[in-house]
Amino acid sequence: MLKISDTAFDVAVTALRDCIARWTEGGEQYVTAVPGLSLFRRIEPTEPVSGMYEPSICLVVQGAKRVLLGDDTYVYDPRHYLITSVHLPTVVQIIEASPERPYLGLRLLLDQREIAQLMADSNLPPPQPQQSSRGMATGEITLPLVTAFQRLLDLLADEQDIPILSPVIQREIIYRLLVGEQGERLRQIASAGSQSQRIARAIEWLKCNFALPFRIDDLAAEARMSASTFHHHFRSMTALSPLQYQKQLRLQEARRLMLAEHLDAATAAFQVGYESPSQFSREYNRLFGAPPLRDISKLRQMASAAGAVRLPG
Repeated sequence: MLKISDTAFDVAVTALRDCIARWTEGGEQYVTAVPGLSLFRRIEPTEPVSGMYEPSICLVVQGAKRVLLGDDTYVYDPRHYLITSVHLPTVVQIIEASPERPYLGLRLLLDQREIAQLMADSNLPPPQPQQSSRGMATGEITLPLVTAFQRLLDLLADEQDIPILSPVIQREIIYRLLVGEQGERLRQIASAGSQSQRIARAIEWLKCNFALPFRIDDLAAEARMSASTFHHHFRSMTALSPLQYQKQLRLQEARRLMLAEHLDAATAAFQVGYESPSQFSREYNRLFGAPPLRDISKLRQMASAAGAVRLPG
């Protein structure tokens, strides 16, 4: 016999699916008036593409998506959300989509300061001391989480309500995450002085200064760790070494500069910190599967067919 809670959950997911379908009828991505909230539609599976995941929660209400982080694989679908606590370079692929049943999903960006403030306001117990773990995980979607997102999307019909009600609903969503099965992960990142929070600060520095050279010892000292301990915890959270992480940031930004700002490969390479165009081309080819000129040409053809210039994702 079907449980009442299961029936209520299915009804709620169906309502959220219909809402996302309605708002994405005009294209593949809809950046809403709610700060940090974007909606997505795809009508066919995609090739694996490299991209950066921001701190966020992602829901799929129809279809499925696969995310590769290092050697780890995360699949999320209408029963599972994906949560990302720091900026992470990934390989992403939509694996279930069709014109009849398009992939439909949403992403809500998460603010570490808001998480920390809510932890303080709600008197949540501090996280248990633990080793730094991956900055990405999947969790089971709950009915309260779905209904909170539905109320957030309902605000799109009357945008004058967004400035007042959106922060309240987003605060509820963060609370649901903090007390849910992946809450420990978020609390570690937002807890001042924790190993995870110190690694997250180092990640933020790299994200803002990826074009600059750096020494592991300096980053480790800033995080109040030995170089070996820092390296271990950084890789534990991101699946990459600090140098590998910097390289992916540089290549992602160079790709954006060539596509959106029409820079040539050599200029883009120098602007993101490369001294050797040939090294840039080799590493670009290794990450994106084609040398810069051919890759950008393909992306422009895809963008032209879609009616907008943007990176696939």
